[in-house]
Amino acid sequence: MTKADLVNQIAFQTGYDKSTILNIVEAGILNIKRAVAMGDNVYLRGFGSFINKTRAEKYARNVSAHKSILVPEHKIAAFKASKQFNELLNK
Repeated sequence: MTKADLVNQIAFQTGYDKSTILNIVEAGILNIKRAVAMGDNVYLRGFGSFINKTRAEKYARNVSAHKSILVPEHKIAAFKASKQFNELLNK
């Protein structure tokens, strides 16, 4: 499902116009991205959590150049599905 599909589905279910729904969806995504980028976690009860993780520095291998390179510590965004969401997936 793409963002356009999501907007169409919500517009159909609610009766609101697509441009309004698109603005709401984009604002929600923007706020989640900003919060995670600032180091906050976003918890959506019944859906899941968007969390900010830190990966430790490590050595990786460039196979084609036969060299080891140091990958510095860096942050990544991660999503963890809620218990209810996982139960729905595994029905």
